[in-house]
Amino acid sequence: MPTRAGSPVGLHRVLEPAGVLPQAAQRLDPTPELWPDEVRISVERLNLDAASYRQLAEAHGGDGERVKKAVLDIIEARGKMQNPVTGSGGMLVGVVDEAGPESPLGVRKGDRVATLVSLTLTPLQITDGLARWDGGSEQVPAEGHAILFARSIVAKLPDDLAPELSLAVMDVCGAPALTARIVQQYVDKGIKPVVSVIGAAGKSGSLSLAAAGRAGAVRTIGVVPFEREAQSMQAAGLADVVTIADARDPVALAKAVEEAGGPADITVVCVDVPGCEHGAVLATAAGGTVIFFSMATSFSAAALGAEGLAADVTMLVGNGYVPGHADYAMELLRTESGVRQLFEARLAAEAERERQD
Repeated sequence: MPTRAGSPVGLHRVLEPAGVLPQAAQRLDPTPELWPDEVRISVERLNLDAASYRQLAEAHGGDGERVKKAVLDIIEARGKMQNPVTGSGGMLVGVVDEAGPESPLGVRKGDRVATLVSLTLTPLQITDGLARWDGGSEQVPAEGHAILFARSIVAKLPDDLAPELSLAVMDVCGAPALTARIVQQYVDKGIKPVVSVIGAAGKSGSLSLAAAGRAGAVRTIGVVPFEREAQSMQAAGLADVVTIADARDPVALAKAVEEAGGPADITVVCVDVPGCEHGAVLATAAGGTVIFFSMATSFSAAALGAEGLAADVTMLVGNGYVPGHADYAMELLRTESGVRQLFEARLAAEAERERQD
């Protein structure tokens, strides 16, 4: 072990190009030897972010073996999991294998944890060839190790929930926390906002709907693309109104939101496909707020689209971190039956598909 602490943000792990932060690096050093302020995690499961997994699956025609090889190739080449097309990664769960004596993260050997920082900046090495993964889902059983820096974020997994469920929630825990904060800001000004969530049946979407309702939204609108998702959302009871629209069709999306009680004061974008920026802007009231939580978002398209529409909206980038976000998301899961229903149904469907394969 080196005798001095490394860079708290991981600069000492950047192999190329020199001088950039780990997220922007082309290649990181994932060797297991620790610096005094680092933590090494024995990996149990990766969770690829939705936009990255969709892109990989579509690029390889849904062929699980080719998707698996693509993920392994990325990790081998870059020393981290960062999809070169989407730029995004995901997060992981595992067990603390060793904590350096100067690590400020507050974890110790044997703790089961979830990383709350992106795989795009986490040194990672896989040792089992992803042998237990068929390439058909975002959650990836894996063996290997990952390295956390002094300024990384990590949370101990709760004992009362399955690790797969905790991982699914913590992967998107920034979305409900920021949604609640923005809704509360409106409420503090005496405005009970209409909140529309695009991609409402997904992980971040369902949590954001629950957070909006709890924070004081006067109406919540869940937007989904298919009838089967609308039925799931109606059964979960998370939205006041559920509407079906293709978020890539700006006019159709704006019309659907308006007919559901909009335009929205706050629009939360949680889809995992590109091309939804203009619809989100068009469906938002003048003076409103658009929160982009999708890694498929083109921020230049969002900015130029708002300008071209003469839309006076505030656009926010959900960066995945709000203080207390993990605890808040887990509390929503425990107390909002509709959220848990959607999450458990999603995991059950993935498990059934794996059994059939």
